Amino acid sequence: MADLATTRAESAEVKKLAEGIKKDPEIKTMSSWLTSWGEKVPAAGDSSEHTGHSMPGMEGMMTGEEMKDFENASGKAFDTAFLTMMVKHHEGAVAMAKTEQKDGAYQPAKDMAGAIVTSQTAEITQMNKLLGKN
Repeated sequence: MADLATTRAESAEVKKLAEGIKKDPEIKTMSSWLTSWGEKVPAAGDSSEHTGHSMPGMEGMMTGEEMKDFENASGKAFDTAFLTMMVKHHEGAVAMAKTEQKDGAYQPAKDMAGAIVTSQTAEITQMNKLLGKN
């Protein structure tokens, strides 16, 4: 989603937010954990990864139809769709991170979960402000 903002977003704030989201190191860190444990790392751009098909019930994941509509949007419509769906995605990430903090066994993952709760809650506040909800 954040990759599309470079060419589709109208708002400079949305573009800047998307650039920050793309730089988040969590995916790289979690991928390295999976590799070190001998587990398969999902391929970048795997559509099931983005639509939630690989993890039923996962909060904050877009449906295939939502992703199709999003990919076809541009300008202000893109900005609104990006912010709305990214808030939903971040809310799901925060919920999963809180579960990890509560139930996790691997301390580095629990530590990362705390950082995710903090950073993504701040981004949710920023996105809601851009949507005019604050």
